Amino acid sequence: MDTLLDGTLCPAYGPLFGFMGSAISISLACLGSAYGTAKAGVGVSSMGVNHPNLIMKCIIPVVMAGVLGIYGLIVAVIISSKMAAGNMGYSLFNGYAHLAAGVSCGLANLAAGFAIGIVGDAGVRGSALQPRLYVGMVLILIFAEALGLYGLIVAIILQAKQSDYCGGDRQ
Repeated sequence: MDTLLDGTLCPAYGPLFGFMGSAISISLACLGSAYGTAKAGVGVSSMGVNHPNLIMKCIIPVVMAGVLGIYGLIVAVIISSKMAAGNMGYSLFNGYAHLAAGVSCGLANLAAGFAIGIVGDAGVRGSALQPRLYVGMVLILIFAEALGLYGLIVAIILQAKQSDYCGGDRQ
């Protein structure tokens, strides 16, 4: 069975899923970015009271958390650029693929934001007391950032899947 009740695989509500994917991508990625920035920023502020000379050195978690929002923005823009006005051949397959891309990027960056925030807060405070912890903190932050990058890569692969088939005879 190739068709829905209305006889097409490109129904009027098909683009809804693409728009949802775009919105979820940017929303969840920015939520993770905001949490990571806030949590790590609290650690930097707390550490800066007693060690103001280390503030610029320990700002890395805040910057890394900010990048997560950019990953979500990239995916949202890519998905949005594939949306056509007037539902010109936008299939349910494309809608579901774009929704999956947005969810994968958004959730991966939300998780990465939590990890960066928690590690950044504790790591900045700890490295102020014991400087040898700094390298370990940076390595953990890199692996946490990689989680968001994995979500971006999967989202790019998922959104690249296209189907212009809208029902009828396949040739």
